[in-house]
Amino acid sequence: MFYRLVKNTFFILAIGLVSCQGQTKMRKNIPNKKNDTSIIMGANQTNTYLPLLKDKNIGIVGNQTSVIFKANGSYTHLVDSLLSRNIKIEKVFSPEHGFRGKADAGEKVKDGIDSKTGIELVSLYGNNKKPTNAQLQGIDFMVFDIQDVGVRFYTYISTLHYVMEACAENNIPLLVLDRPNPNGHYIDGPILEKEHKSFVGMHPVPIVHGMTIGEYAQMINGENWLNNDIKCELMVIKMKNYDHLQAYQLPIKPSPNLPNAQAINLYPSLCFFEGTNINAGRGTDFQFQVFGAPSLNSDFFNYSYTPQPNDGAKHPKNEGKLCYGMNLTSVENLNHINLNWLISAYQHTKNKNEFFNNFFSKLAGTKKLQQQIEDGMSETAIKATWQNGLTTYKKMREKYILYN
Repeated sequence: MFYRLVKNTFFILAIGLVSCQGQTKMRKNIPNKKNDTSIIMGANQTNTYLPLLKDKNIGIVGNQTSVIFKANGSYTHLVDSLLSRNIKIEKVFSPEHGFRGKADAGEKVKDGIDSKTGIELVSLYGNNKKPTNAQLQGIDFMVFDIQDVGVRFYTYISTLHYVMEACAENNIPLLVLDRPNPNGHYIDGPILEKEHKSFVGMHPVPIVHGMTIGEYAQMINGENWLNNDIKCELMVIKMKNYDHLQAYQLPIKPSPNLPNAQAINLYPSLCFFEGTNINAGRGTDFQFQVFGAPSLNSDFFNYSYTPQPNDGAKHPKNEGKLCYGMNLTSVENLNHINLNWLISAYQHTKNKNEFFNNFFSKLAGTKKLQQQIEDGMSETAIKATWQNGLTTYKKMREKYILYN
């Protein structure tokens, strides 16, 4: 184990991937802008990592966001690009929503064969969240390339954890190709308590953690979060010309119900509604940009809509029912979690006893938030109880930051 850690450290130094201390200042609320084309993704730096993959049997953990961008804005999928360079890909492992990113949230994704390449697809969602020893047999090297959105309950970082753990147990090096965090400009939320650990929250971090997927992988390793304190032989290909304060719009939907920059920005605040009887826009064209329910007071909430089945939501909450709520499609970009929408919905629901469900504490990572809302605490008072945990987390985070 010591040899592998020394070897990994030497590799990182050799190709210039050494971490630098990050700043914790946050950008002001600013409108979305055109992406800075000077950012060079980890996946685009093929000259750096192709020598590592040559003459090896490769496993890819990826989905529809695993692409190499071209100068004209078009892109090629990582799998297609590697195959064209005679890299041998044994299997592709896919997270929640599947390899092509079309499955509903929580929908079981089946194993299969990719129709385009003929490569075996292994689902890492449902009953099989962690690659098995048998599934990894014959693989020499794993590549992880998935666009994350920087939120604890977005399950791609849970998939990352299990992939790292499986690779460590099978002595397989893991290469992470880094990508921007569209919510990387701030840190907020309660710290997950260990008794609420689940696939929508595995680590003691806040809801908005302020790290890229590569930085987060370093933290999983460095904080000994893998089973039995094992270490993954981890290599991260840093982006070039990126910092956490840059506004970045994802050119490809990371999942079916995050269709645009507004939804991604509001997701940390509105996903709380997944643990209530309130619809958060699933079954509309404004996923995570509106919320509502038949149980909300129509005198207070004057916006209405009716959720219907669509791509990514075959059976949305409150399907076919007129919902009263709010339209947030024009809300200015947030640099914090907004609790006032959740508090207001609770205060103006017809039956408070039916508002929360058992999933809420898993999303929040604590039972305290539900109790605080039920007790009538304000957003300011609730957030004051988060500050000690956030201060401790930010100090821990500094050890793993790769970008300013």
